Order: sequence, then C-alpha cells, then structure tokens
Amino acid sequence: MSSKKKIKILKSDITQLDVDAIVNAANESLLGGGGVDGAIHRAAGRELLYECETLNGCKTGDAKITKGYNLSAKHVIHTVGPIWRGGENNEAELLANCYKKSLELAANNSLKTIAFPNISTGIYGYPKSDAAEIALNEVLRFLNHNESLSKVIFAIFDDENFELYKKLYKNRV
Repeated sequence: MSSKKKIKILKSDITQLDVDAIVNAANESLLGGGGVDGAIHRAAGRELLYECETLNGCKTGDAKITKGYNLSAKHVIHTVGPIWRGGENNEAELLANCYKKSLELAANNSLKTIAFPNISTGIYGYPKSDAAEIALNEVLRFLNHNESLSKVIFAIFDDENFELYKKLYKNRV
C-alpha cells in the first residue's frame, strides 16, 4: 500500500477514535493541561494521571507512551511540542521530532494505527500552515521507510486546520 493511502484526515474528536494509539499534545509535566491534553486526560480517567506521574515528565521534541485506560485507544503517546518564539529557536526541528519520536514509539511497540492532533498550534502558537506542513512531511517520510504502520490519522478538531490539512495533502497526491 502506498504511503499516501495509509494517511487519513478526519474532522473528529481524537479521544473517540478506536486506534492503537492517540498522540497527546502534552506539556512537559505530562500531568494534564488544556486543549487536547485536558480532553485526553478527562476521557482516559485518573489512571492516566497516575501513570504519567511515574514518567518524570518529557522534554520538548520527545515522546513517551502510556496505556489508554478508559479511551478506545489502547495507548496514549505523549509528545511535547515547542512553544512558537518566532521560528529562530529550533521550533521546526523540535516539532518534526514530536512526529518522528511518536511514530518510532508506535513502531517499537508493534502498534499499527495512530492518530495525531495538531501539535503546538493551540496555546503554543505555532503557525498552523507551517505545523501542518511539518506534520505531513514527517509522517510521509516515516511511512516511506517503515512498513509497520497501517494507518496514520490526523484527527482535526477545527474547520481551519481541517481545510488546511486537506489542501496540503491533496497537493501531495
């Protein structure tokens, strides 16, 4: 199957997806927060918080995996995206690493399906178009060199990002 056929762009609530892993756009503490992070923690239940407390946080650009608890997803991959500071502080490299490390964790744990939110584009202020470009590039790069994943979903919550991802993806097909 071609790499592009393994990608799906859905306008959906990531916490409702039945996949092997959903990715959490977490903060460095991994102890919950706002946006996607808060929604995932609420949906997964207190056990997720308890497991996250044992992980000693996560550095920006890195990722860690936990169980999914009350989610349909079997696992949560927590990644910490960069805060946008104008683009001169390795933000692009750090954001690319979020996708790369999350995909590697999925492959290393024999997972077949994974769903991503829009990492760093909320309160962290990363420009949406640039972030979407990085996300698609990293996922395609990974899929072109690794056969382990059967499906990568971009779970988009808002109309602006949904249209942006559809347009960028269409231009690659």
